[in-house]
Amino acid sequence: MLPEAVLGSAKIMIHNEHTVSRAIFVDEVDVEVRAGDGGNGCMSFRREKFVPKGGPNGGDGGNGGSVIFRADESLNTLHHLVGHHLYKARRGAHGLGKNCHGKSGDNLYIDVPPGTLVYDAEHDFLLFDLTYNTQEVVIAKGGRGGRGNARFATPENQAPREFEMGTPGEHRKLRLELKLMADVGLVGLPNAGKSTLLSRLSSARPKIGAYPFTTLKPSLGLVELAGFRRFVMADIPGLIEGAHEGAGLGDEFLRHIERTAIILHMVDLYPVDETDPVEDFFIINRELAAYSRKLAEKPQIVVVNKMDLAPENDDRLAVFSRAVGQEVLAISAVTGQGLDALCEKIWNKLHPEPGE
Repeated sequence: MLPEAVLGSAKIMIHNEHTVSRAIFVDEVDVEVRAGDGGNGCMSFRREKFVPKGGPNGGDGGNGGSVIFRADESLNTLHHLVGHHLYKARRGAHGLGKNCHGKSGDNLYIDVPPGTLVYDAEHDFLLFDLTYNTQEVVIAKGGRGGRGNARFATPENQAPREFEMGTPGEHRKLRLELKLMADVGLVGLPNAGKSTLLSRLSSARPKIGAYPFTTLKPSLGLVELAGFRRFVMADIPGLIEGAHEGAGLGDEFLRHIERTAIILHMVDLYPVDETDPVEDFFIINRELAAYSRKLAEKPQIVVVNKMDLAPENDDRLAVFSRAVGQEVLAISAVTGQGLDALCEKIWNKLHPEPGE
């Protein structure tokens, strides 16, 4: 038995003599944003030597800066926002005499990964969904600068004393939730070989180890095929029975494959603990259904891994295929057996021919 401890949502693992390590992947964070207030308009009159009848010359206040969220594909976590809960844009400067307008406050840009959903935390509704690189949304608009008294001059009122105060900037309390953008999502029990597969097919380097729960955070990898074809694959921590009730690392990481077009369901055909691969397959599908019916209904490609361990004349693959009642691809993520066929299968599933 492996000495391990999984403490709620903190995702803490203890393995043998290793020290406690905490996953720094952050996919949900609360922040508060405050746009800059508009500057006040100025009330002023010309007072210049040899100009006995100077008119109004109060300038306008500057507009307050807005808070803008910007999607940046170089980010894949919200960890950089942890510990900084209040974001404030600069306010606009007040207007001055001699028709000097106040400077507008600079906008404040906050970079987040593509796939970030922005919720109003107080009313719990979705405001924006940032889905592509460089997308920008104004989440809190800066206040408008007030007009100076020069703006109110008319032939009938040549010495106005009216001016406007700047309006306050918007203030919001937000909840940010990250759902990674990927074409294919990898699911399976711990030690099914998902991370090994991702490392073989892409340049991603997820943690790989000979013990359960080596994957403590989602990983993305870009898989490139011949003919300038490519797709993005996401690996998430392994699921175990009862994950929807908090067992293991729970099922909260499933949010990161909700956007995927298909699910790659990996099963260890030769598990070291000698569990039944067929039951393992149905355990994962039950956990997907417990999390979301929509997720459970996504198209699946079923893959059995570790075929390099298969003894001669072994019929376990045929037995498994009959039991699950669908096509099964056999691979070895370690040796590379069947990976080319798997990639082509994924591509054809993502880009079906017309009429299919």
